[in-house]
Amino acid sequence: MPTPTYPISRKDAHVDVYHGTPVADPYRWLEDDLSEETAAWVAAQNAVTFEYLHRIPYREQLRDRMTTLVNYPRSSAPEQKGPWLLFARNDGLQNQPVYCIQRGEDGEAEVLLDPNTLSPDGTTRVAGLTFDHAARYIAYMVSHAGSDWQQIRVLDLETRETLPDVVDWVKVSAIAWYGDGFFYSRYPEPAEGDAAFSAKNDDHQVFFHRLGTTQDADTLVYHDAENLQRFHIVGTTEDERYAVLSISDRGKGKDGNALLVKDLRAPGSAFVPLWTEFDDQLTVLDNDGDAFLVLTNRHAPNQRVVRIDLQQPGEAHWVTVIAEREEPLEGVGTAGGRLFAQYLKDVTSRVFVHHYDGTLEREVTLPGLGTIVGFGGERDATSLFYTYTSFTAPATVYRYDIASGASTVYRAVALPFDPSQFETTQVFVTSKDGTRVPAFIVAKKGLVLDGNNPTLVYAYGGFNVSLPPSFSALRVAFLEQGGVYVQANLRGGGEYGEAWHQGGMKERKQNVFDDFVAVAEWLIANGYTRSDKLAMQGGSNGGLLVGAIMTQRPELARVALPAVGVMDMLRFHTFTIGWNWIADYGSSDDPDGFRYLHAYSPLHNLRDGVSYPATLITTADHDDRVVPAHSFKFAARLQEAHAGNTPVLIRIETKSGHGSSSLTKQIEEMADVYSFVFHELGVEPTPQ
Repeated sequence: MPTPTYPISRKDAHVDVYHGTPVADPYRWLEDDLSEETAAWVAAQNAVTFEYLHRIPYREQLRDRMTTLVNYPRSSAPEQKGPWLLFARNDGLQNQPVYCIQRGEDGEAEVLLDPNTLSPDGTTRVAGLTFDHAARYIAYMVSHAGSDWQQIRVLDLETRETLPDVVDWVKVSAIAWYGDGFFYSRYPEPAEGDAAFSAKNDDHQVFFHRLGTTQDADTLVYHDAENLQRFHIVGTTEDERYAVLSISDRGKGKDGNALLVKDLRAPGSAFVPLWTEFDDQLTVLDNDGDAFLVLTNRHAPNQRVVRIDLQQPGEAHWVTVIAEREEPLEGVGTAGGRLFAQYLKDVTSRVFVHHYDGTLEREVTLPGLGTIVGFGGERDATSLFYTYTSFTAPATVYRYDIASGASTVYRAVALPFDPSQFETTQVFVTSKDGTRVPAFIVAKKGLVLDGNNPTLVYAYGGFNVSLPPSFSALRVAFLEQGGVYVQANLRGGGEYGEAWHQGGMKERKQNVFDDFVAVAEWLIANGYTRSDKLAMQGGSNGGLLVGAIMTQRPELARVALPAVGVMDMLRFHTFTIGWNWIADYGSSDDPDGFRYLHAYSPLHNLRDGVSYPATLITTADHDDRVVPAHSFKFAARLQEAHAGNTPVLIRIETKSGHGSSSLTKQIEEMADVYSFVFHELGVEPTPQ
């Protein structure tokens, strides 16, 4: 197809000066997402993009195939509370999962809450369902059109009616029940005339809401007017003896948290410090009387579990319950008086069961090398549920008997395709500085290594986030056409503990890009693909990754797919909740931070006259996490600089946010992405 004619993007003479260095920002006006000029620019860009995509002859074929692939019943692992089992279920093509409840493991499931009835287009989502301690009520969070802003509502489990209680302006919050109410975290209501979704997120406060009252009667529980860019999240212990307040200070570059404790048996008592530093991470797992079991990376980069006694909370009195191991301790669940320690070994799950005194009971026999989610329940539980998945195994729910240690399938999954035609290989690649970097390769069995395979490399590399094996029915549409999917586990993630995370933070961020390049070059050298058959993909921090690789190695791949990326590394902290990322990225407000951020910032390293990969940028109008201005400015500058004949497009979804707000939108976007990839890699999909 001919190269598109792009809309004209007006340029201003705006210049900022950072520590004596002038930096032009000619597309600053695109940050105003509510202006008529920006709206016209978005409409014009979408018109060009969708005209191009519409001309790809197999676009509808791919969309239909993906719709078929994802059309199968699936359920989450149940949460057990008192007599109830709560789980999410999708019959196949529902835009949102439906929340169901049943009495006991053999009871009949009935619909409790169907988010699909809350909006005509299916973009209203429900999350965070939380039982009160008596299992009489469930509080839940509602969000609209992909926004991170949430509203808390409450269901009466006896009457199945929604109570009139409404709690607004909630973000980065738990729902922590205590008696006839709950603690929650919120921001002040934006000033009249301010756009809610793009409002600055400052002054995070903790309130207590009592059922049957209006929000203006809620009690302010904790407020720090001196530190407006801190998160404050409260949880309560199962026995309702304590409220635990976790405070983070990521806007000041701190990657840990403080812990404060409130004795709920003493009316009027204040939160008292349990840990006041912000350089290490501490998570309360459970209380054992007046002591707490805490997961921490304090003096343990791979994490350990310690016991902290309220009477002697000083670090000198901490007792190690589960010692640090060579593998990172990814999380710990509690149920039936046990600790279920979940480790990652070369990015696949292992689970070990301990008593509260640390005694090892057993290793759980898992269905295979993959990823598990679950292993949590009440103190008197005799069984629990978990979900197992891998690249070729759909998420399957298992029941675990605590006494015997036996796992049995609780809910099997029937797929409309045969996943056994695909296989997964894990390889280890040597990065630029000698670091061993793992990557998973998923492809049809019998793959021929002749360098001609269309290959898609996906990665993230940041924020201590691991990318373990996961199943995607939509991905099958790529694999069954002979595509090779590669998931690279780069530094900056959590695959090998805190040291791995820190190896890709701040001034060491270049390691992440080097790791990605090493994986791509290994695939080429070993006959999997070649540069003109290679696509690279990432979202959010992964979108930044793709943007940086494009500027540093534009010849490495034929196709680039940066989704909702952080593209302006000099101004990310000035938008909504972006200050939260300073702990991982650093800040241009700091001279050293400016130096290394400016060196790789995708927006600022595009060069005129360079032939960049065929690019499909994706973002959404209601992304209030990574605001669309990042992608807008990057697209405008890329279209200006690009000297090649390959298309440079931006697809801007409506009524969606940091990720698709409904299954319909997800299918539509992924069909467009795969159509673009196939077209640019010269692949003609065959009907399946």
